[in-house]
Amino acid sequence: MCRGLAALSTCLERAKQLKTRLGILVHKPELGHEADSFNTSEQGTKLRNSSEEALEWKKSFDHLLKSKNGVATFHAFLKTEFSEENLEFWLACEEFKKSRSKTKLSSKAHRIFKEFVQNEAPKEVNIDHETREITRKNLTVATTSCFDAAQVKTRTLMEKDSYPRFLKSASYQDLTVEITSKQLHT
Repeated sequence: MCRGLAALSTCLERAKQLKTRLGILVHKPELGHEADSFNTSEQGTKLRNSSEEALEWKKSFDHLLKSKNGVATFHAFLKTEFSEENLEFWLACEEFKKSRSKTKLSSKAHRIFKEFVQNEAPKEVNIDHETREITRKNLTVATTSCFDAAQVKTRTLMEKDSYPRFLKSASYQDLTVEITSKQLHT
């Protein structure tokens, strides 16, 4: 299939593009937090109704995170890169901060820690050892701010790394071109 070193690079690039395209089809949305589930037909419908909102996403990472459609679209993008755990952790922390029951706070905190923060967690987030230890110590007396340090780290990572790739992605570029051309024709 791929012969020679020159062809190998082209073949690998095509394989990477195919993996990205298939990733959207293969992954079933299981976000389970505040963000809406995502599929491409839903995205098209939702974004046609809020095209200006989609254009706002490139203004700042905050604009993206404040938009339900933006979070869902960003989550779908992260799934194609197999890196959705940081956003899911951030969303779980946001939901955790809304907890009113002091009795359930500790159990919720431990669940989030086991799912995202501890070493070898099923959806382990990319944080340094020091932040992981600070978070572990914060669980001794769980408060709504016990994940703050880890949440800041994951948010910064998404903003500096994943978000720029999202804005450069073919799917977001195609979306903005489509929206802009529709605005010009109306």
